[in-house]
Amino acid sequence: MMEKLFLYEEIMLLALRDEEGTIVSGSMYGFGLAGAIVAELLLQHRITVEENKRRRVVNVVDTTMLGDPLLDECLLKMQSAKRRATLSTWISRFSGIRKLKHRVALQLCQRGILRAEEDKILLIFTRKIYPEVDPQPENEIKERLREAIFTEDMDINSRTLVLVSLANSTSLLNANFDKKALKERKQRIKAITAGEVTGKATAEAIQAMQAAVMVATIVPVIAAASSAS
Repeated sequence: MMEKLFLYEEIMLLALRDEEGTIVSGSMYGFGLAGAIVAELLLQHRITVEENKRRRVVNVVDTTMLGDPLLDECLLKMQSAKRRATLSTWISRFSGIRKLKHRVALQLCQRGILRAEEDKILLIFTRKIYPEVDPQPENEIKERLREAIFTEDMDINSRTLVLVSLANSTSLLNANFDKKALKERKQRIKAITAGEVTGKATAEAIQAMQAAVMVATIVPVIAAASSAS
């Protein structure tokens, strides 16, 4: 049985074209990966968010490593920072991690989900592509998203709710589901991204989940600011 995927791995699978192994157009996947890393650390109770003079400041509350190279690297960066930083700052910093896409994709290759290949553009330039070899994990991700979006079930687990918010804010829902069908479920998606659907989570889990959902709302703002600069 395959180990559970982290949020950033799920975002990568949603961002890649299954057969071509390239990123879907129009997605803000880089910031989505960074947002998913921060959201994962929130859900794993390694960090919390403090409202400080209208700034959402990140506090490290547990330095126990998770055993995942990328998450542990990011947690260590937060822990060793000379001063506390905001959610937006950390998402921006993590989106700039060198070869972030390739690191995540290669990790999924090691799990046996993707395969690394080289492809030539105009017979001159070489690029790395990552076609899917095991569709089951992504199919399961999409089924979770489908249940969350296209039913009225209120008992959706926190990780799926956060994933809906991240995928929505990075245009990955549009890349994976029919746009007309999504439009018809606009109010449901809005309720999820507003943190109104919490299932049977504990108060502590709800707090972490709502902070993680908050991450998703910040991602497009950061992406827009980055493209304008």
